[in-house]
Amino acid sequence: MAGMIDKQDVEKVRAAADLYDIVSSSVTLKSSGTGTFVGLCPFHDEKTPSFNVRPSLGVWHCFGCGLGGDVFAYVQQRENVDFREAVELLADRCHIELHYAQGEGRQERQGSKRTRLLDANEEAQRFFLDQLSGQDAEAARAMLSGRNFSARDYAYFGCGYAPRGWDNLVRYLAEKGFTHKEMLDAGLARQGQRGIYDYFRGRVTWPIRDSTGRTLGFGARRLYDDDAIEAKYINTPDTALYRKTQVLYGLDLAKKAIVAKRQAVIVEGYTDVMACHLAGIDTAVATCGTAFGAEHAKIVRRLISDDSLGAVQLVGPRKVAGQQLSSRIVFTFDGDAAGQKAAVHAFGLDSAFLSQTFVAVAQDNLDPCDLRIRHGDEAVRSLVTNAKPLYDFVIDAAIERFDMSYTTGQMGAVKAVAPLIAQIRDKSLLDIYTRKATRRIGVDLDLMRGEVSSARRGMHIVPDDAYSTPRRRDPMPSSSRAGEDGRAEMVRRGRIQRQDAAQQSYHRIDDAVFICEQQFMAMVVQQPAAIDPASFAQLTLMNFITPVFRSLFQAIAAAGGLPGKEVTQGLWMHEISKAAGPLLQSVVDELAVMPLPLPAPSTGGGADAHADSGPTQDEVRYAAELLVRLIDLGYMRRIGAAKRRMAQLGPDSPQGIALLGDIAGLEKARRDLRDQVFGNAV
Repeated sequence: MAGMIDKQDVEKVRAAADLYDIVSSSVTLKSSGTGTFVGLCPFHDEKTPSFNVRPSLGVWHCFGCGLGGDVFAYVQQRENVDFREAVELLADRCHIELHYAQGEGRQERQGSKRTRLLDANEEAQRFFLDQLSGQDAEAARAMLSGRNFSARDYAYFGCGYAPRGWDNLVRYLAEKGFTHKEMLDAGLARQGQRGIYDYFRGRVTWPIRDSTGRTLGFGARRLYDDDAIEAKYINTPDTALYRKTQVLYGLDLAKKAIVAKRQAVIVEGYTDVMACHLAGIDTAVATCGTAFGAEHAKIVRRLISDDSLGAVQLVGPRKVAGQQLSSRIVFTFDGDAAGQKAAVHAFGLDSAFLSQTFVAVAQDNLDPCDLRIRHGDEAVRSLVTNAKPLYDFVIDAAIERFDMSYTTGQMGAVKAVAPLIAQIRDKSLLDIYTRKATRRIGVDLDLMRGEVSSARRGMHIVPDDAYSTPRRRDPMPSSSRAGEDGRAEMVRRGRIQRQDAAQQSYHRIDDAVFICEQQFMAMVVQQPAAIDPASFAQLTLMNFITPVFRSLFQAIAAAGGLPGKEVTQGLWMHEISKAAGPLLQSVVDELAVMPLPLPAPSTGGGADAHADSGPTQDEVRYAAELLVRLIDLGYMRRIGAAKRRMAQLGPDSPQGIALLGDIAGLEKARRDLRDQVFGNAV
């Protein structure tokens, strides 16, 4: 059995791992109140940001799907690994050496599987780069230079060469300490009858990286006629690291520009990405051996999302100061039938994405790389600048096939374009494009509407509205390793439970008592150092009436009460989450990211501002105010309970007389508390 990671090392990793940096590598985060950042959730599809990150506490929570936790939980969800592997991945990132129980060290264990696959890919990339400068790579260099790429250009994009032969890479990786299984699992080798052999042989290679620059796989182009694989391009097969539907070539180079310009240019090949970047289109990325799909759209939308009007999620192309072309997704499809078919395929993406989608078609149907070769960098820039909205491109392409000078041509155009318009799920745009097509063809509007409605019914199109603010999704119970079937059942069950709670009429939470208890618990979670330990010791279950906060108060007691000064915020979140258990985990996460009615701290502005600087005077005062209210409520409830008990026993009974003394003591304590508060206020 594998040894456990030393707890002190886990806490070192927790303290060193910057949650903001880790999340922002794939999600565009924007400040939302004191120390909180929001963005589009990477774990479910949404149009309005509900994903909250609190770097100073090392916690995140999505109010849309209900997932949340600490930095380890984020890596577990994002990378689909267990807790141990999450710690090891972050330890590698933070350059922290881990120690294991039972004498198992990092050196002995040879790292986690995922880490080893990443290491194997990085080593393979070094091998391919080195081979490109060799004598045997003349054909590879000729191919690249023939596409107008200099040695400096293809070095920047990481182009390499997989040599001809049988097992050049396999032997190289074996010398570096990698096992045959690791090479197979990374997609770098294949199993043959005579043993394993290189998957990439006699080809130019491109590293396919994630947004943080980690090499996940490779793309490779055929060079020699005798290549046993006839496909011009091949890619790493799907592995634990690489999923072709979830990666975009060039994202590591383009991410910063995509976020800044709110623009992404989607091209079809590796050399097209190179040509675009060299021509000044630094937002270009490409799919890797597959059509652009819903998962790719999620990646792009998370980077270009715009909520600059607060709760309003801006959708559609917009003017941005200093940007000639912004808030757009531009596809460089070919203008031929295949390109038009690819454009129609894009109709299956969500409405919010499509409302910003444009199509660029070059003269003579050239791809960006060939366009740059023949006409230069300016032609590539003009291609993107003159892009046409996707809906207009597809609809116009269908209409232009017909001769509208004839009635039969008009009707043919109606029949061809109606199914295309019908696929526009956005109901706010459906009528607009129906009218535009009607004017172009020159037929009656009712005729076109009838054809569109008939096609829409036949295709069972579900209407949507890209410009509306969707209702918040029902929270989904947290589950770090649940399968898809189990998660679907949990979502269904949670939805019914939340609907039951939302539709009932006998309990509402927007009352002063609930708000006080909620605010206090948020202070306990977010800034426990602001709470006076002596006053906190006076609290009992009697001070809380909301069931979930009574349970959470017991969880805090199970965690040992308020943390000492030596306990970091991250460790406190871990301890309270562990004590609360899975039933209260989402409550703790929500409280951790909940904004408090306090002024922003005066410390410097980064993502980790106010992380471990101690409580401010405003926080101390607010915590004391909440504590006084809760203690006063506790006195009131105890006095009420004692009076009810005394009425049952009779005031002249020995027990009644004793209760009368207790009541007098409680009332005096309550008066003293009020006098103290008012005295301090004066």
